[in-house]
Amino acid sequence: MKIYEYAIRRIFLLIFVIFGVTIITFIFTRVLLNPLAAYITDKTPPDAVIAIIQAHGFDRPIYEQYFIYLKDLVTLDWGWSNVGHMALTDAIRTFFPATVELTILAIIITVLIGVPLGIISALKNNKWQDHASRIFSLVGISIPVFWLGLSLQYAFTYWTRSIGLPFLPSTGRVDPLLLIQNPVQGWTGMLMLDSFLQGNFVITLDVFKHLILPAITLAFLNVGILTRLTRSSMLEVIRQDYITMAKAYGLPRRVIIYKYALKNAMIPVITSVGLIFGGMLGGAIITESIFSYPGMGWLSYRAIVFNDSNTILAYVVVVAIIFVSVNLLVDIIYAWLDPRIKY
Repeated sequence: MKIYEYAIRRIFLLIFVIFGVTIITFIFTRVLLNPLAAYITDKTPPDAVIAIIQAHGFDRPIYEQYFIYLKDLVTLDWGWSNVGHMALTDAIRTFFPATVELTILAIIITVLIGVPLGIISALKNNKWQDHASRIFSLVGISIPVFWLGLSLQYAFTYWTRSIGLPFLPSTGRVDPLLLIQNPVQGWTGMLMLDSFLQGNFVITLDVFKHLILPAITLAFLNVGILTRLTRSSMLEVIRQDYITMAKAYGLPRRVIIYKYALKNAMIPVITSVGLIFGGMLGGAIITESIFSYPGMGWLSYRAIVFNDSNTILAYVVVVAIIFVSVNLLVDIIYAWLDPRIKY
């Protein structure tokens, strides 16, 4: 089977996966939450409540409500986001690009630190570099995200500012006053990219400063995971017979490591990076909440607090689509990394 045929088959199967996700999440949210919470407040008159119930079919049997929801999902009529104070599709277009920016920076930090540390740890097995790398990765896995985020806020915002040193922003996405003075035309919704393309480097720098602390917080746990995985994969590969034979032929160490060993060792690492990226892109609820960063995680956290079932349903569907898409992309990359894999 050719790769494009495999991709088409997987896309077809993924539709059923997303369909199953919608059934489970819809039933749970309808049973546990009040769907009216996304449309009404304490001041909504009774006549308006009745009209909303009838308009959205909340008085119908649960299976009829699901088919109404499915029809609205396909037509992108996702309803109203009470916490976003806008239509859900508009809320996703507003908050999702912020999470994309945060995720890209966090995954870059994760890969640039985790993969080299894992390689060094494997090549220097049982030496001080290996021990230091393993301690670092264990610390990264063990530290709670909320504690790390709060500690970074204190260290690089409040403490540095109190002693007169340059400090990093601890909340938000950009300085609102600076954005008013230097407006950005929203092409992609990603402020750093849009401002850079427009030559508005003042906003680009400010957005980058706001991203540093949440990106480090989001990446730190995953750096530890990726370091350990890269180390174990690299150790397994360099002990294979073909690596021993390459050494016996007298090939340079650099060629053996980077041309033969590293490419094969990266197969499980690519899988891990794909899953990490999908999880980050789905929205890091704790990280975005700590830094008041207006992304999908922050939006979903507020939706849970205020029982906004519409936003919760949309968030789960978006995360499901992201995960299945990333998994498909990872499987296709396998074919390039390892020709032995046949679809």
